Amino acid sequence: MTRENMTDEASSPADGGDPTTDEMLVETSPTAGVSESDSGTAGGSRTLVEARNVNVWYDDDQALNDISLEIPENRVTAMIGPSGCGKSTFLRCINRMNDLIDAARVEGDLFLRNKNVYDDDVDPVALRRRVGMVFQKPNPFPKSIYDNVAYGLEIQDKEGDYDEIVERSLKRAALWDEVEDQLDESGLELSGGQQQRLCIARAIAPDPEVLLMDEPASALDPVATSKIEDLISELAEEYTVVIVTHNMQQAARISDKTAVFLTGGELVEFGDTQKIFENPDSQRVEDYITGKFG
Repeated sequence: MTRENMTDEASSPADGGDPTTDEMLVETSPTAGVSESDSGTAGGSRTLVEARNVNVWYDDDQALNDISLEIPENRVTAMIGPSGCGKSTFLRCINRMNDLIDAARVEGDLFLRNKNVYDDDVDPVALRRRVGMVFQKPNPFPKSIYDNVAYGLEIQDKEGDYDEIVERSLKRAALWDEVEDQLDESGLELSGGQQQRLCIARAIAPDPEVLLMDEPASALDPVATSKIEDLISELAEEYTVVIVTHNMQQAARISDKTAVFLTGGELVEFGDTQKIFENPDSQRVEDYITGKFG
């Protein structure tokens, strides 16, 4: 198993958290201590997630090398680069999924709304309730479609009309019209593309601030992939979406910002997607995008 794929075995905590844990992340309001000038902006959007000098090691192997970038709110940020360059490792830093890997060591600062998620007073499980995650391989639970979506609500003791929330989440995931008459049937009976959209519905049901997506369409056919891409663009109206993809055309189609990781766990360039693909500053990035290596 490669390190980039380690998260598939640790999917449940990111989707809903530990059912036995009631502690919550120290909350900050969306505007607490944040002004337009000190929060940073990216393409007219406030910075929601900021990494400062993030380094990650797996034992003695360095997977990320001094990563600093600002991810804008309510935008789609894509992370591209060859296999093993640290894209998924960085994604897992945002919701501290690397904590579940014994060999992993993280240094540096990573902020969510100006709160360092690696501070001692931050509960990682509560953090994952604010930062949902969808994995490369669809991983619906062996439960009904309804119970899959309601799972995160139940373990968090969320108040509200579950029927309404489940319906709204399935509609946001562009799945409601296909399953509204079979909510009691197993989520495992759905097609691969439908299962992935069910996982997206499950991730957004608790209403997180950030949605992380680790190659969510790589195992899907072109039709299902197109549906996922359309959905991602719609989700960015309500959520901040960070997606890892090996498909450069996909990144160009759906993202507002693109981060290019290359060998050695180095972030070589980060900026507006159009500029990255049409006029990158780095020759290494241009060589990668034009297929000279990778």
